[in-house]
Parts: sequence; structure tokens; C-alpha cells
Amino acid sequence: MPPEKGSTNFTFVILITLVATIGGFLFGYDSGVINGTVDGLQKAFHSNSAGTGFNVASILLGCAAGAFMAGWLADKFGRKTILLISAVCFTVSAVGAGLAQSSVQFIIVRVLGGLAVGAASVLAPAYISEVAPAKYRGRLSSIQQIAIISGLFFSFLSNWALARVAGGSTQILAMGLEAWRWMFWVMIIPSLAFFFSLLFIPESPRFLVACGKKEKALAVLTRLMGSDAQAKVDEIAESLAAAHHRPKLSDVLAPKTGFRPIVWLGIGLASFQQLVGINIVFYYGAVMWQSAGFTENDALLINVINGGASILACFVATALVDRVGRKPLLLVGSIGMALTLGTLAVIFSTADVVNGTLALKGVQGPLALVSAILYGMLFNTSWGPVMWIMLGEMFPNQMRGSGLAVSGLSQWISNFGITMTFPIMLAGIGLGGAYGFYTICAVISIFFVMKFVHETKGKELEAMEG
Repeated sequence: MPPEKGSTNFTFVILITLVATIGGFLFGYDSGVINGTVDGLQKAFHSNSAGTGFNVASILLGCAAGAFMAGWLADKFGRKTILLISAVCFTVSAVGAGLAQSSVQFIIVRVLGGLAVGAASVLAPAYISEVAPAKYRGRLSSIQQIAIISGLFFSFLSNWALARVAGGSTQILAMGLEAWRWMFWVMIIPSLAFFFSLLFIPESPRFLVACGKKEKALAVLTRLMGSDAQAKVDEIAESLAAAHHRPKLSDVLAPKTGFRPIVWLGIGLASFQQLVGINIVFYYGAVMWQSAGFTENDALLINVINGGASILACFVATALVDRVGRKPLLLVGSIGMALTLGTLAVIFSTADVVNGTLALKGVQGPLALVSAILYGMLFNTSWGPVMWIMLGEMFPNQMRGSGLAVSGLSQWISNFGITMTFPIMLAGIGLGGAYGFYTICAVISIFFVMKFVHETKGKELEAMEG
């Protein structure tokens, strides 16, 4: 039975939100699982620092392509269709990564998984924004970040548990195969769950209106919002009418500046989210803590603790984003990350080096650990969820898919650059120098937020301007 006039079918909205965010869980798991497999990859494929960096970062090439293609393909074939394809890619990649016998094979399947991660990263928050009421849109969209961090947490927990049982990530676990291979295979289960769950949710009503299927859009919106559905269909159609054509990639372009101002804002938000170095913690956390003198087992356990703290931070963001707003959370996050990253930079720069390894003495170890955990929590209370929320909601209906394509591409290119350069910086300027660079980026992001970011809290999608 549809809801009454002026009300929302929250059970239905929450159901389809949870299904969409399984993509976020897989995004997190697929991104984080590499963290515990670096030693195994080096041993199996006999790779050096640059080769290891590319093995780790190869998924990001697929992510960049997936985010870009998914944005405009979703305007052609629908959000749900592209998410279904991404679920298949997740499954194939999980199987192939564990079976890989060479760097080439591994990179191919990781790029395929990257296509899925990129697609899920931009389409899940966009889909949620297009079905959620404006009043609760931020809260519901932030569940995506909870899912991402939960995926990361469970990948860290799984990596730690499997390595502990086997006696190390490079040791045999079962069926004559090393633990690091099983770390990838665990992801098969949520990948299949994502595919079959997607079969039971509807297509985005705003996509249906954009491609002229108003009756289907009305049916979906009636289930979502009752007798207010027809008025919403008319409002969506009116927001698209000015362009006189279905959404296309060229809608984001401007004659003098290349892109429309709103797209440049999306590019800035997406890039700064990565330039503060958050994914170095996700991808290289075990390597980083081992470089600081911790054992492999302790380093993997630190990842688990960090992941759990980050999940708690995501719930804080969920509680605040529709009350405080997007811009204040971004600003507080930037300031807090600049302070914690600066602390880590100082500690790692001043620590003693013993046999080529940092030796944190006295309060340095505990202070570094606390700073790293606080940094992760600050990120996941602010830039982690809020960037994806804003990308999913701030573009006008006419250019949402294309705006997401360009912004998502920028996010993953920045991610690739940061991830690929970390092993090089680690060998060159050390942990202190690397974290000094991320600190500078966090400081710059403070001024970016203050000058360019505009609040979107509570605004209907049809009221967004480009």
C-alpha cells in the first residue's frame, strides 16, 4: 500500500538504500583487501617497490574509467542496470585476483574490479539521492560511507584473521594456497549478494522521467511518496525541460572555462578528498606501521582498530549531516586533519632510524597511533561521507550523470596518483615527508571549503543550479 499524501514510505526507501550501499561495502572491501596482501604480491610476483605500487594502484585505473563511464552510461541505460554489471565485475575480479599467477594477470582482474568500484562509488550515492526525501537525503546518503568503511573494516578483519590462522599472509592456509589469495576470495560472497539484491529494487524515478518513461516513474514515486507522486513527476520533468534533450556528457561543458562552475566544484571536492592521503592508510596501512617498527600481526590489528573507529565516526556524520549541514562538517574535518597529519609528519620526521626502519620511542608510538586513528575518524565524519553526498545531490537533474562522471574521474585519478607515489616517497623522503605533503593539502582544503563550497542541506534536487 502506498503512503498517504505528504508522507514517505520509509521502509521501502531504507530497503533500497541498504541494497544500493552493498556496492559501497564492496567498494570498501575491494579497496582495503590489498592492504594485507602486499607481502604476498611481492613474493609471488617478485616485484620491486615501483612494481608493488602499480600492483596496488592498478585497481584505481579501472576505478577512474568505471566512474567516468558509469556516470554517462547510467544516463543511457539506467542506474540499476550499470550497478548490476558492476556486481558481475566484482565477482569475476575476486575470483581472478586470488587465482593470478603473474603481475599481468593480477593487474587485468584488478582493473576489472576497479571498473566495478568506480561505478559503485558514483552511482550508489546518486541513486540514493534520487529516491530519498530532501529532508533526510544527507542521512540516508551517508549510509554509503558507513558501508564503505564497513567493507574496509571487514577486509582488515578478514586479512588479520586469515594471516593469523595461516601464520602470515604468505603462508599456506588451505588447499595448498597462500592466505593472501583467500583474502580476495572472501569478497565473492558479498558480490553475489549485491547482484541478487539489485534485482528487487526499482530504477531511479528521475532517470525514468529523463528517458520519457513517466508512467514507470509515477509507479515508483507512488510507492515512495504516495499521492504526492504526480506533482514530483511534473517537477522533475520541468527541471529537465529547459535543455530540450535527454542528459548528455556535453551538458557539463562551458565555452570559456571548460566546465560549468558546479563541475569545477565537484572536481575540487573529489580531488581534495584524496590529496589528504586517506587511502594511504587504507591501502598501505600494514606497510606503513611495519615501516614504523610494528610487526606484521600488530600492523594488521591496528588496521582493524582504525577501521572500527572509522565506522563509529561515520555514524556521527549520519547524525549531524542533515542538522549541521555539509559545509561545516567539511571545514571542521579539514582543520582537524591538518592538525593530526601535521603531528604524524613531525613524529615520523624526528624518529630514529635503526637498520633502515623507523624506531618510535617513548610517547612517539602511542601518539602516532592516536593521531592516525583521530585522523581517520575526522575524515569519516567529514570529507569521507560528505564529498559523496554532495556529488550525488549538488548537480542539476540534467547533468547529474555527466557531473558525476567528470568528478568521479578526478577522484580516482587523484587516488591513483597518491597511491602510486607513496612507495616512491617512502623510499625517498620517508614517512615524515609524505605526511608533510598530505598536511599541506589538508591546509589548502580549508580555504577551498571556505571560499567555494555552498550548502545543499534540505534543498530539493530540482532546485540545484549549475
